[in-house]
Amino acid sequence: MSKSLVKAIQLLDCFTKQSTLTLTELTKLSGLPKTTVFRLITSLEEAGLIIKDRNSHQEVTYRLGLKLLQYGNMVEEGLAYNKIALPYMKEINERIDELVHLTVMEGDEAVYVETIGSKKPVRLVVKVGQRAPLYAGSAPKVLLAYMSEQEIDKYLDKVEIKKLALNTITDKEHIKENLKLIRDRGYSISRSEHFKDTVGFSAPIFDYSGQVVAALGISTPMRELTDQEEETYLESVVYYSEKISRELGYQESFSSF
Repeated sequence: MSKSLVKAIQLLDCFTKQSTLTLTELTKLSGLPKTTVFRLITSLEEAGLIIKDRNSHQEVTYRLGLKLLQYGNMVEEGLAYNKIALPYMKEINERIDELVHLTVMEGDEAVYVETIGSKKPVRLVVKVGQRAPLYAGSAPKVLLAYMSEQEIDKYLDKVEIKKLALNTITDKEHIKENLKLIRDRGYSISRSEHFKDTVGFSAPIFDYSGQVVAALGISTPMRELTDQEEETYLESVVYYSEKISRELGYQESFSSF
């Protein structure tokens, strides 16, 4: 990959942290020389990937262009499981009014490709495109759990495991034990592992070949959940993940719940 392309991607990545940025802010976030940033941002603007504006102080600012939205829509159209999952996600959300999300693996990270938020005053917010490490949180760990043992070992050997929240598991052997438990059960529950003061319930989505292609999850702020609520949330992700898997052509039996 050319150095200029790598640097241009660095600039685009800056907009995952903030939607509108000045040249100075882009320079600081990217760590690139200001002249390089200006040259690249001008090229990105000409390509329609960046739009130049002015803020209330008449400073020149930059934001992502609509062409990226077109690319995003094309990616979304290519995700068959996304289209199949969305109606079921809406059903879950209407039933329990909590954050419902669909997560896939990209490289060494989990990416939220679809989210439907809660209408409650106190609620979690996760944006489409948001990324998470695979070792923490109910949905990311589902994706990691169904990799081969060799792939799991390789991932754990190269990733820097950080304490992200109160209950993040940082010991590699304990992580592997937890992943085995997830595979045996067919679902994952996490409490304050990735996001502070949150509870997550997730289950795998399989395709026709038996590969896990996504994780369906429900997340809620940490509170005194009743046993009935926990059972409802868990039953929902397990039941609907199985329905989505069947529509994707998965024929094997599921773990008993």
